[in-house]
Amino acid sequence: METALIAVIGTLLGSVVTHFFQGRAAQRTAALTRAEQLRQERIATYSAFADAVVEYRQAQNARWYRRNGSHAETTRLESYDRRAAARQALVRVRLVCSDPATVQLAEQVFELTHCMHEARDEADRERRSDQAVEALTAFIEAAAPSVR
Repeated sequence: METALIAVIGTLLGSVVTHFFQGRAAQRTAALTRAEQLRQERIATYSAFADAVVEYRQAQNARWYRRNGSHAETTRLESYDRRAAARQALVRVRLVCSDPATVQLAEQVFELTHCMHEARDEADRERRSDQAVEALTAFIEAAAPSVR
């Protein structure tokens, strides 16, 4: 009788311990899965933002060069479309980025790109374009560690 009781207690104890460790393993697996999904979402978001800002900068350059020509209205409308895409990408960055400094860099990239068409002359336009590129590089460098 004692042997049977010890066997039952041992079996129950083994089941409880197994359940405990399986639960912890499941929690770790779920946490790793969530972390990987967030990492993948950040990669996609940061890449989309960089692409959108580069296209917006190109549209702003075209807008500046053609501001007085026959295609001025077309390039202005194109820059508006690119601005909307860049702004949407910026919203996604705000949603997935947990570092306020990185979000601030993304906002700076957008703002510098947005002001490019206001350049007074070629040198000013080039300076503004270079600042936008440098800000994008700073954003990418700040965002990179969160996706590695």
